[in-house]
Amino acid sequence: MSGHSKWATIKRAKASNDTKKAAVFTKLGNLIAVAAKEKGGDMSTNFSLRLAVDKAKVANMPKENIDRAIKRGTGELGGAQIEELVYEGFGPANSQFVIKCLTDNRNRSASSVRHLFSKYGGSLGAVMWNFEQKGVIRVLEEELKNANINWEDLELELIDAGAQDIQKEEEGATVFTNMEDLQKVNKFLEEKNIKTESAGIEFIAKEEQTISDQDKEKIEKFIEEIDDCEDISDYYTNANV
Repeated sequence: MSGHSKWATIKRAKASNDTKKAAVFTKLGNLIAVAAKEKGGDMSTNFSLRLAVDKAKVANMPKENIDRAIKRGTGELGGAQIEELVYEGFGPANSQFVIKCLTDNRNRSASSVRHLFSKYGGSLGAVMWNFEQKGVIRVLEEELKNANINWEDLELELIDAGAQDIQKEEEGATVFTNMEDLQKVNKFLEEKNIKTESAGIEFIAKEEQTISDQDKEKIEKFIEEIDDCEDISDYYTNANV
């Protein structure tokens, strides 16, 4: 299953300068607002909102920004409504990308996404056939070490809790679940006092694409520009970079 480049995205978000942090906070604020709009502002009953707020806390988003985003979503504050849009297309080296936007202006978002694909020699096009939605949880290697738990035992317990697949990498562990089992597996890790770095529903490629060293740099630059675009909340790719 795909998702390796997400570790790099997490690192970039943490190391962002002030200008980039503003863009990250805008994206996270939109994510929180949409979650609050869909199922209310109570994190104890709105799992999606809790995941969005947890993401914001990892990025050190100020509490007042989080509270304001929740109120915007529940309608307590004015302002344009945020909507979710999904685009699909081909990036550098014919790599496949699914782009998710959270925006208050669909025309601006569509123009930005089209421009990005075109700039890197790609185009919008149908690729969703190669993706399926899964629950994805990431835990940093440092957190696993701090938990002082035998990895093989933890793997078996995660499978019992509902994990479909587990990938151990240098940065940490990525746990894949069915969408309906994400909350259950996330709760299991919480009960083990294992802090997750990220958790949510993602589009996972059924078949990955091996990228040459020559094309890797182009794809990484494309991904960096995707990260810098305030309207784009997330991306998913079949490119194994």
